[in-house]
Amino acid sequence: MVDVTVVGSGPNGLAAAVTAARAGLSVRIVEASDQLGGGLRSAELVESGFLHDVCAAVHPMALASPFFREVNLSSRVEFRTPELSYAHLIRPGESGLAWRDLERTAAGLGRDGGRWRFLFEPLVRDSAHVFRATLNAPLAAAPRDYLRLVAVGVRAGLVRGGRGWFSDERAAGLMAGLAAHSCQNPTALASSLIGVTLGVAAHADGWPVVVGGSQSIASALIIELRSLGVVFETGQTVTDIRDTADSPIVLLDVTPRSFADMASSQLDARVTRAYRRFRYGPGVAKVDITLDGAVPWSDPSIAQAGTVHFGGSAAEIVHSEREVIAGRYPDNPFILLSQPTVFDPSRAPAGKHTVWAYTHVPSGSARDQTDVIVRTIEAHAPGFRDLIRGIHHTSAEQYSHYNLSYVGGDINGGANTLRQIVARPRLGASPWRTPLLGVYLCSASTAPGPGVHGMAGHLAAKAAIADRYRVASL
Repeated sequence: MVDVTVVGSGPNGLAAAVTAARAGLSVRIVEASDQLGGGLRSAELVESGFLHDVCAAVHPMALASPFFREVNLSSRVEFRTPELSYAHLIRPGESGLAWRDLERTAAGLGRDGGRWRFLFEPLVRDSAHVFRATLNAPLAAAPRDYLRLVAVGVRAGLVRGGRGWFSDERAAGLMAGLAAHSCQNPTALASSLIGVTLGVAAHADGWPVVVGGSQSIASALIIELRSLGVVFETGQTVTDIRDTADSPIVLLDVTPRSFADMASSQLDARVTRAYRRFRYGPGVAKVDITLDGAVPWSDPSIAQAGTVHFGGSAAEIVHSEREVIAGRYPDNPFILLSQPTVFDPSRAPAGKHTVWAYTHVPSGSARDQTDVIVRTIEAHAPGFRDLIRGIHHTSAEQYSHYNLSYVGGDINGGANTLRQIVARPRLGASPWRTPLLGVYLCSASTAPGPGVHGMAGHLAAKAAIADRYRVASL
């Protein structure tokens, strides 16, 4: 018997285990895969000597995360933070640049520079408190943080996908690209909330990549867990919640749908249906590419960007994302790209590079999106095709099999609608708690939602320990 069983070893499962083990409890982690890490795995997907991130590659919320700061992750993992957080390519020869330096960004946006500054400057100045408020459950925020939530909400309401608020395509495109990370309609308030939060991170701590691949984050947490005596059971799938009955606290890094399947024998039918009604969003189709040289961007400044957005104008991004939500494949889709080897040359042989890129597709799609992604990159980097050594494609359908938490290829753990931001997966000050005594959800399907920040696991573990041992907080 152990005090705590954690099911799943993604960033939230590992964070939950660290939080419980640091509180002096005995912990075991049960992982269905033979490899720990969930969305933080890295592998040689294309050819030997080239390291790729299987899922997450750039981590906008990692340096902002209160949990990662609490465990001093930056002293164990080397983050490389580009000065150019992200670039948005509207068409060949026209792009918007979001530097970590807010003033430099505003200066490059012409007549929209003042509006960009108005949008982000107060939040960036107060970023530590903003992230403490946003990386929590909405009803669990401290009273002093509600003003920060209101400030983010007001700004999100103003920009709504960038259209209308900005007069120039560069600023509007930058904002639409941020909102499109939601995998929902970029003009929706929920998407704007996510976009504004990501924009604050871009100008505060930046959007870093990790030396040695994203697996380095998981490895650092695993090293600590081993030092704390945590037991790992890999290659073990929990299909029935009763298999964890020997632990008074159970933390599940799984989706609400998986929980309903695991606990159906213990739950009222109405409650089971409620968990199964949790909505999931579109999927992603990704390519990993090995290159004989760096991407030959037409605009050399793009090479400094840690993340590159494609998709045209703000209006075009809104159209393409709506098409995906409707189950169709747009001709000019929104695409995200990173070339990690620019900042971490250790991932490839000398002079060689890797590219990580994905696009949004209808849920469960089996379509190979390699051609449209390569064609789009080539339009902004003539000669790109000639540098390609090899390509590995992962469809949304394949992602759903790779990780059961990616339902239909949804890497966000659930649709980012306003309802599912406020109530993720249920409304309350402790949305991680389930109807089963001692059982808590702690995945990206719970507050505060997707991203590599560990906060869902950390907060769920704190809530579970407080409930069990009748303590106010840890």
